[in-house]
Amino acid sequence: MADPSGTQARILCCVGGRYTVDVKDGDKVTTLQNLAAKGAFRHERIKPLPGDRVILREDENGYFITSVCERKNSLIRPPLANLDILYIVTSCRTPAPVPGFADKITVICEKNDISPVIVVTKSELDPQTAEDTASVYRRCGYPAFTVSAESGEGIDELKTFASSRHGTLSAFCGASGVGKSTLMNALFPDMPVRCEVGDVSRRTQRGKNTTRAVTLFRVEDETYVADTPGFSLLDFERFDLCGKDELPYMFPEFSPYLCKCKYTKCSHTKEDGCLIRQAVADGVIPESRYTSYLSLYEDVKNKKEWDK
Repeated sequence: MADPSGTQARILCCVGGRYTVDVKDGDKVTTLQNLAAKGAFRHERIKPLPGDRVILREDENGYFITSVCERKNSLIRPPLANLDILYIVTSCRTPAPVPGFADKITVICEKNDISPVIVVTKSELDPQTAEDTASVYRRCGYPAFTVSAESGEGIDELKTFASSRHGTLSAFCGASGVGKSTLMNALFPDMPVRCEVGDVSRRTQRGKNTTRAVTLFRVEDETYVADTPGFSLLDFERFDLCGKDELPYMFPEFSPYLCKCKYTKCSHTKEDGCLIRQAVADGVIPESRYTSYLSLYEDVKNKKEWDK
């Protein structure tokens, strides 16, 4: 429980157990560096994360972190708390999209109260595939954009969207080489430290990770973007996706049909009279999304309550 009598701050980064935080006082934001956290955190198994809202106290040695405020959510890898928006970045080519990648991430976002945004990069390589991919997610109710860092196409539209999300914390995820750092540099040119850009390996068609530590950058007032190291699908494997009964609710395009199937306990995988299966057959629900649902259902169907 946070102590309301202290000074409120937000953690920007942690290096070697020392923290950098932003403190807001009216319209003024002050950055404090090299802060320690109270020793009791280790015994309480509390680890302050970038993105955490914390309470500071001051003694003769200066400010230190005394408590962590309640979190909206927290990520295991990269270590990050209170994420509001996740830009899920995939390229239409080079590297080739990973089947089901974006769908698994959207499910995790839905479960953890994070708003997903789909960004299809390198649209100049295959404009039709890029647009087809984005349209799948637009049909599901998600913001989706096609962009080309080479030509600049779509960047202004995405920048307008990103700049309108005031007071949020955003991050970018995607396989190496899809252009996350290039995209962040284009969207947030005034970031105090520019993200490094790595080339795509010719042999593996995968990018070389260039970022090294999670750091939050303030782009305006209380709006932050997280620069994260190699943030990809593998980082989510330790996440609790959800149980099989919850899974259909993690697909917003399923919502008009839930609880209306022939069978009360319809799993939406093989039953006759399933309205979701019918919607897929009718082309209302994208087939690729339903294929991802079936794959994820197999992953979670035997999960026990005590395994969560």
